[in-house]
Amino acid sequence: MSESVEKHVSSTDVVGFAEVSGDRNPIHLSEHFAARTPFKTRIAHGLYTASLISAVLGTRLPGPGAIYLSQTLNFKAPVRIGDDVTVTVTVAELMERGARARLSCICQVGDQVVLEGEALVKVPLRSDTDL
Repeated sequence: MSESVEKHVSSTDVVGFAEVSGDRNPIHLSEHFAARTPFKTRIAHGLYTASLISAVLGTRLPGPGAIYLSQTLNFKAPVRIGDDVTVTVTVAELMERGARARLSCICQVGDQVVLEGEALVKVPLRSDTDL
């Protein structure tokens, strides 16, 4: 089983994430500052990209009621303003004990993997979501 979502990364998204998270690193907010970095332009927060995984977990796979238990993240490449990020979550293992699932998580811009990792989630039981 696998689910994907695509998100266009806008400047507004990055500024909003900076406000919510408190991470106002100028590499995310100042084109002037970012131009002097190896990236040459503003980049999205790594955890902004990771938060897109949460969107898949909570809405698609496993879906409403899923509870994040842990997440590993390996950042492979930057995500720039204007990029379209595709997030794919795939079931790697279902564990009946504890109603858990181990999920492979990959974020890509085009064919380039920008983030990969693994999530462990508690899967909601049908009675948990039939409220």
